[in-house]
Amino acid sequence: MKNKVTTAKEAVKNIKDGATIMVGGFMACGTPEILIDALVEKNVRDLTIICNDAGVPGRGVGKLLSNGQIKTLIASHVGLNPEVAQRMNTEKAEDKLECILIPQGTLAEKIRAGGAGLGGFLTPTGVGTIVAEGKQVINIHGREYLLEEPIRAEFALIRGSVTDTFGNTIYNGTTQTFNPMMATAADTVIVGACQVVEVGALDPNHVRTSGIFVDAVVGGEEPWQI
Repeated sequence: MKNKVTTAKEAVKNIKDGATIMVGGFMACGTPEILIDALVEKNVRDLTIICNDAGVPGRGVGKLLSNGQIKTLIASHVGLNPEVAQRMNTEKAEDKLECILIPQGTLAEKIRAGGAGLGGFLTPTGVGTIVAEGKQVINIHGREYLLEEPIRAEFALIRGSVTDTFGNTIYNGTTQTFNPMMATAADTVIVGACQVVEVGALDPNHVRTSGIFVDAVVGGEEPWQI
């Protein structure tokens, strides 16, 4: 099998200004910090970031936000990072952040639908609220549903607890978060792994992301992020 292990710098070399990137994690738990750091160093700009949240100051996608690299943030919860509100309300056009909030379950299902090749799904979540603005409402048996479209990205940055050299990945505990579904919904998938092992070392019953979805593996992710 192909050995996909590389450096963080090499893994993100094809990420350009204006790229759309999914980032795994939940309040930075399960976020690949080593890949975020590589993006900060590369200093690509005008990014669209799809993530459960905005991280926290100094962690997760919060690093990209502080460095002024995010143009649009698509997320569910941003309350732990005050910089989101600051950038949304700034009068400086160059620092302005577009923040698109999506209910967490809806965001997860939009990503799953994108990875599964579905055309969309129906959900009652958001009916009658600002979430419904601009969306088709469908009535089924007297109940209204929103038609939510799938979402995909050019790149997905995910974090693995143990990954083999082909990209088969295991997640420990809550670090799993959005990582497995994001791995199916992007054109290029990069894993930041705490531990890299040889092919055959993992129990197939424990693998949550198959290496067929993974394009690059970067070791050196901090294991203290459980």
